[in-house]
Amino acid sequence: MEGELWTSGVTTVTDVRQTDSIVSRLFRSEHGGHEQVVLCQDRDSGLKAVIALHSTALGPGLGGTRFFPYANEDAAVEDVLNLSRGMSYKNALAGLDHGGGKAVIIGDPDLHKTEALLLAYGRFVASLGGRYVTACDVGTYVADMDVVSRTNPWTTGRSPENGGAGDSSVLTAWGVYQGMRAAAQVKWGDPTLRGRRVGIAGVGKVGHHLVEHLLDDGAEVVVTDVRAEAVDRVRARHPQVTAVTDAGVLVRTPLDVYAPCALGGALDDDSVPALTASVVCGAANNQLAHPGVEKDLADRGILYAPDYVVNAGGVIQVADELHGFDFERAKAKATKIFDTTLAIFERAAADGIPPAAAADRLAEQRIADRTPSERWLRPTAG
Repeated sequence: MEGELWTSGVTTVTDVRQTDSIVSRLFRSEHGGHEQVVLCQDRDSGLKAVIALHSTALGPGLGGTRFFPYANEDAAVEDVLNLSRGMSYKNALAGLDHGGGKAVIIGDPDLHKTEALLLAYGRFVASLGGRYVTACDVGTYVADMDVVSRTNPWTTGRSPENGGAGDSSVLTAWGVYQGMRAAAQVKWGDPTLRGRRVGIAGVGKVGHHLVEHLLDDGAEVVVTDVRAEAVDRVRARHPQVTAVTDAGVLVRTPLDVYAPCALGGALDDDSVPALTASVVCGAANNQLAHPGVEKDLADRGILYAPDYVVNAGGVIQVADELHGFDFERAKAKATKIFDTTLAIFERAAADGIPPAAAADRLAEQRIADRTPSERWLRPTAG
């Protein structure tokens, strides 16, 4: 295991090669060591959800709620285990006093999302007494969190009208841009994307904000998205942006930077050999399709900015909401993603390991350094 650590990145449950059950894996620290996993079901509303707490060493678990039509329940459990572990690392490197938590609701949000279901989900989160703080993720939005907050005081990502911070994708994009600037500093000696060609795969919640930052910085931008309307929206506002048909075409397009900003697994055995970019930095979670991909990137001389580091602006924003949201304060914290990313690149170079492994080591160090006397006390629902 120790000999493989430097190539592993954040280990996911699906990386485990044994054929044992998911439940048995929960108690094996080398597979993530989750503290608590809760299965939630409300027959009246049709709610089926899973809440996973990976670690509360740094504070209450904080992470979004994903509403997604999983193929089966096992796929949902695997996803929430992977995502919650990633949140422990993300929150640690973001400097937050929060551990890693995540939730998934099983179903098609366009078909199954109702007020009754969201209220039932809020009751389940509230039953954890503040150990898990929820927010938006794929398939859930600010309006949904407003509903959830009616039965759960530990809800962030609410609308400003309801005391929240609103759309967290604003600072997610800002943080990705800061990570990209740090990569430019290391790769080209200057923390700017001016004159660089950046390809963005996915111009939805986060991607379209990232386009704005890059154009303001003087970059040339190429985009793609599975939804034609998302591309049309960007090009209507910025006619100078170029569009290509799909992500497969984008990775083969001459680029300086490739930014995966859709769903995970974008960096795999097909895309990495085809990449023309010398930097990869994007907003998508779990970009590395399997362990070893980060080494493949390094072997090709491609600088990879770990996804859970650079996309932490959103969780910084919703965490600030818990203290009475101040946008400028949250933005200042998200701007520090530049420094964190630089520190990871420096650690990777010093240790002779890929940046993904360096990020893991730094996150694990922060979690381990927190002594039991400093651990959080259960908050009260004020």
